[in-house]
Amino acid sequence: MLPWVRLGAVETEDGVELRLMRRGAEFSIMLGTNELMNSRLSGSEEALATLATAALAGRPQVKMLIGGLGMGFTLRAALKALDDGARVTVAELMPAVVEWARGPMAEVFGGCLGDPRVTVREEDVGVVIRAAARSWDAILLDVDNGPEGLTRQGNDALYSAAGLGATWQALRPGGVFTVWSSTPDPAFTRRLKKAGFSVEEVPTRANGKKRGARHMIWVARK
Repeated sequence: MLPWVRLGAVETEDGVELRLMRRGAEFSIMLGTNELMNSRLSGSEEALATLATAALAGRPQVKMLIGGLGMGFTLRAALKALDDGARVTVAELMPAVVEWARGPMAEVFGGCLGDPRVTVREEDVGVVIRAAARSWDAILLDVDNGPEGLTRQGNDALYSAAGLGATWQALRPGGVFTVWSSTPDPAFTRRLKKAGFSVEEVPTRANGKKRGARHMIWVARK
């Protein structure tokens, strides 16, 4: 088996190393000893987008905000499902992740960053959410391993009662909010409902098939 090769590394604001690794055609993004994502496992990241777009079926010129660029699986799935009038903004806090997407991982992204519907902002998605009320038809979050700040402690605020209230305000009437997690979190489900959302919990396989790790996606509707 080929060895892993480190292609890049950056220290997060919490002092943990974020690394891009490659082994043959396989890519991995690591945070310390935790693997955040792997190019072989895209099923649940794609589902984050397909569940959101399905909930908005028939709505024209969708304005979508994606929190977290990752390896582009959510973005690509969203673009595939949306019409030419849609606009997708990706908020990615780590400039290195955007750099890797345009550089060593360009083949994984398949040119989606050049799609005229896409805007990438190197900014905290929480700031973008709080910037304006009723701005988005859909907000998709995949910035951590779930409703807790693993990659960045500041991400906790996104999943708090105040953060969910800000997301509610940022969505247009009938808007949808989807959240990716590596595990279920009943307390987060309760917070979503308390914030006024109708909520569906959707267990999803990491590889999009019947086997492999099972992740959780919340589909919350305003």
